[in-house]
Amino acid sequence: MGDRLAIDVQEEIWPLKEVFRISRGSRTEAQVVVVTISDGEYIGRGECVPIRRYNQSGESVIAQIESIQDIGDLDRNKLQQLLPPGAARNALDCALWDLEAKRSGKRVWELANIPVISEVVTSFTISLDTPKKMGAATKASSTSPILKLKLGGDSWDLSRVKAVREAAPSSRLIIDANESWSPEHYRKIVPALKKLGIELIEQPFPADADEVLESLDHPIPVCADESCHTSADLPRLMNRYEAINVKLDKTGGLTEALRLCECARESGFNVLIGCMVCTSLGIAPARLLATFAEWIDLDGPLLLARDRDHGLAYENGTIGLPSRQLWG
Repeated sequence: MGDRLAIDVQEEIWPLKEVFRISRGSRTEAQVVVVTISDGEYIGRGECVPIRRYNQSGESVIAQIESIQDIGDLDRNKLQQLLPPGAARNALDCALWDLEAKRSGKRVWELANIPVISEVVTSFTISLDTPKKMGAATKASSTSPILKLKLGGDSWDLSRVKAVREAAPSSRLIIDANESWSPEHYRKIVPALKKLGIELIEQPFPADADEVLESLDHPIPVCADESCHTSADLPRLMNRYEAINVKLDKTGGLTEALRLCECARESGFNVLIGCMVCTSLGIAPARLLATFAEWIDLDGPLLLARDRDHGLAYENGTIGLPSRQLWG
């Protein structure tokens, strides 16, 4: 890359349309960190979301990014060694891809040699609430072809799914327990969920207690989220999960996400491409991974009160390709 790159980092707050709840807590805004990398002529941008579950904050992510500001000859390969997987590396990695695209006049998918799909269908998330409220939220989003329901591991879970199924009889449904279930809850609820047509269960158990999956029946495929960050995690997940959730904020960027998708397919896992609540700038790189996936869960910008300029085009559950003005 030659000369030293100028790295600028900013924290941004984006209000949500309404409260977003999962088993670990609720939020009313998306907190993102945006990195801008300039070589004096071209500018590349990347966005990440600090994840409290992994002890990240805006301050810690910014400090990580600033820790490598004075490194000369920064490129994506060197970045993989300099920072661990996580939000900070994600923003930098995606900004470096964007810069490379701007310099070369090519799109990132051409540089990465990814065959792109011009339109992909994303699921829309129904956040954790009472069965009645989740049913009402489903009615309001009934045009979404795939819904992802957040569950809480309590006695209401089955009623929540029934309420959603009633409100959306023909939608495809996946569920995300965010580590909230016990093995007893799983045994009790899964046969009924199978009858209701649930096609995927995401992270039922805490990441440090998921070995129980080796001894449970899987009438519905189970997907690793908090248990899977990078390709190094795959061997441990082999007899526990049928699918993995690939998120750029966990892999630490598109570079490792591409490796993870490839290794996952080779190891026989199905792939879900997921996201945090973020703007289109955070979704654009993940959108390119659709080629490798059975499920796309990239609805972050749909939960915002407003998205950034040149945002991705979302229409009836489909997502177009990012414009040059947005990213890549």
